[in-house]
Amino acid sequence: MLRTLTVLALLALSACSQSLNVRRYSTSGALYEAGMTRYQDEDWVNAITAFEKLTFDLPTRDTLLSRAQWYLGHARRENNERILAAQSFMRLAELFPDDTLADDAIYWSGRSYRELWRKPQLDPQYGILSQAQFRLLLGIFPDSPFADSAQAELRDLEEWFATKDYDSGMFYVRRKAYDSAIIYFQDVVTNWPNTDRARQSMLQLVRIYRLPNINYTEDAEEVCAALRGGFPPSARCSR
Repeated sequence: MLRTLTVLALLALSACSQSLNVRRYSTSGALYEAGMTRYQDEDWVNAITAFEKLTFDLPTRDTLLSRAQWYLGHARRENNERILAAQSFMRLAELFPDDTLADDAIYWSGRSYRELWRKPQLDPQYGILSQAQFRLLLGIFPDSPFADSAQAELRDLEEWFATKDYDSGMFYVRRKAYDSAIIYFQDVVTNWPNTDRARQSMLQLVRIYRLPNINYTEDAEEVCAALRGGFPPSARCSR
């Protein structure tokens, strides 16, 4: 009995791992159901195969097309194909701007790009793409249930953008290349004024401006005045 059960389990496992043959399904509805079964089983590769085939074959007016794009995006994301996932989500939003999934798709496109920017120190290309998607969502669907989440994502992205420039500024501080450091700290303050890195950059600017070999006294006082006006006492610069 134990041997029989083991054989059956292996056969079932083998069946689950087989590649989906899309030509076995004579209708789009049957292929969609097969894709959903694979999706629910977390068989992402075969789910992608099914939904991708549907996105090629279904006419634009078919009600299954937007759902096929939706599940294709999520299957690709789960399969760590985040660039393709983002493109699938945006394809849905572009083809079906009035669909109830349009704002959801734009949000998940932004999330897919966001997950590709793993550290502030890395190239921010995917962060920029993510930011564009969240801004698009807020611009087109300001009342979307995802609006608050998109705002939170944008705040986090701003902190990362600011951190990247702040870290560059500190790199030049450590090498006493103060002119270059000033440029980066000023960029943080100008471009991301609502981040905590803006406050830290202003403090660094004051410290640099007060160095004996720099001695930008008026600039230091101007930044200090801005700190006193925009931040609590604990964040202000000392005399």
